[in-house]
Amino acid sequence: HVQLVESGGGSVETGGSLRLSCALSQLRYNNKCVGWFRQAPGKKREGVAMIYTGDGATTYSDPVKGRFAISQDNADNTVYLQMNSLKVDDTATYFCVSDLQGRKKCTLGGPPISWYWGQGTQVTVSL
Repeated sequence: HVQLVESGGGSVETGGSLRLSCALSQLRYNNKCVGWFRQAPGKKREGVAMIYTGDGATTYSDPVKGRFAISQDNADNTVYLQMNSLKVDDTATYFCVSDLQGRKKCTLGGPPISWYWGQGTQVTVSL
């Protein structure tokens, strides 16, 4: 059965907003670091934002701090990424991830094998 499904990508102009959603199974949601990585063509994959669903603690990368907000909805086992003031440099495929290592403090790194990955959703920001 499906354990993680992303939605909400799309195309916007610079300065616009988008909200990404990540719906998770209870196993992938409860007391887990859940968040988003992104990867643009020709660039390294980078962690964007994480939330520990056990207590709501959040972590952001410097490029998105102050513009993006990650949140959780315990009723729906869903994590959201609100992206405001979008820039061309935010263009990428965004992947929702759920921790497989039992982290209690979320980081924006770790080997790919340590995360459960979604299929990705495309975000395109144009001038």
